[in-house]
Amino acid sequence: MADQGYRKPLAPFILAAAIVVVDQLTKLAIVAAIKPGRIAWRALGDFFWLVHQKNTGAAFSMGDGLAEPLRVAILIIVPVALMAALCIYYFRTDELTHLQRWALGGIIGGGVGNIVDRIFRPEGVIDFLSFKFYGLFGLERWPTFNVADMSVVVCGILLVAAGFFVASPAADQGKPKA
Repeated sequence: MADQGYRKPLAPFILAAAIVVVDQLTKLAIVAAIKPGRIAWRALGDFFWLVHQKNTGAAFSMGDGLAEPLRVAILIIVPVALMAALCIYYFRTDELTHLQRWALGGIIGGGVGNIVDRIFRPEGVIDFLSFKFYGLFGLERWPTFNVADMSVVVCGILLVAAGFFVASPAADQGKPKA
């Protein structure tokens, strides 16, 4: 059957928008309910904390000591360009599986969630989930993170795993139908 105007599904961008909304709502709730640097709730002994942290850097607070113009370039301009590149790739490639398209939507949503903070919260990205790491890799606690960070990491792992375990649509095009 000939392709009758096939368009890439837009549903993963609904996921991206939902992630941005949930990320921003959770950050607003944390800012309203918890003073910066305070632990509001602990669970499972000392394993989990709900805490209000501000991060002016990237992952693991890398880059938080950079001069403002360099920090803006690295932590705002580069991520915006990367999100734009991911969107362009999404629409121009036929190599992505359905699962990889959803994973890319999750990565874009998480990336945009943190970009929103970097643009509209000059005091830093709001992080609030903190887990004990028991000294692994020299870390007593894993760096505090948020919904956007979770989305980028989980969907990034999903994107890579799908690349190993799920055949791409382009690979299926050359196979004879059974």
